[in-house]
Amino acid sequence: MHTPHPPLPYTLAIFDLDGTLVDSFPWFLRVMNEVAREFRFKEVAPDDIASLRGAGAREILRRLEVPLWKLPRIATHMRRMKREHLHEMPLFDGVPDMLRTLNAAGIRLALVTSDSEANARLQLGDNAALFSDFACGSSLFGKAAKFQRIVKRAKVRPSEVIAIGDEMRDMDAAQSAGIAFGGVAWGYADPQALRARHPQMWFDTMGDIPRLLGARNAP
Repeated sequence: MHTPHPPLPYTLAIFDLDGTLVDSFPWFLRVMNEVAREFRFKEVAPDDIASLRGAGAREILRRLEVPLWKLPRIATHMRRMKREHLHEMPLFDGVPDMLRTLNAAGIRLALVTSDSEANARLQLGDNAALFSDFACGSSLFGKAAKFQRIVKRAKVRPSEVIAIGDEMRDMDAAQSAGIAFGGVAWGYADPQALRARHPQMWFDTMGDIPRLLGARNAP
């Protein structure tokens, strides 16, 4: 007698873009001090990078002396810069296979990013077609509302949704939105610091995502 598979715990996975799907951190490090000079906030010394990766977004802004009122202008400027350098920011190895495996298992995919939807679609390429929803252009602290909007549009219970990201603010936003959070070990935040906050799931490798989410066709 055939035993039916148990239902998947999550039916919707909401991904972050930079540092989770796209390897943009090296580019970010290269342009960071150029942006600091342009908007007159504190430049980052090489010795400061490790400790900043272990800090939350508000702590980073405080240490770099970035006033909140400048954030929208800085974000717009960064999106424009990024558009000109997308060729320097590839998808991480294994992203297409991971997304296809989740999609084939019936897990819906959505994207929430502070970047523009145009940039996101260009970076995802053909993989963009696998996503059922996009919520882009979020402010630094605006992800929770985007998560809630996507959950509402998907008509699923919050308990069926997991946000997957690489930063402290991604986890904070997921908690605020009442959904689970899965942290990745390869992004902007220091992985030990992020994992120490006890996300509901932890992914050491790209292949862990479909495997631990229970995608039955995962390798």
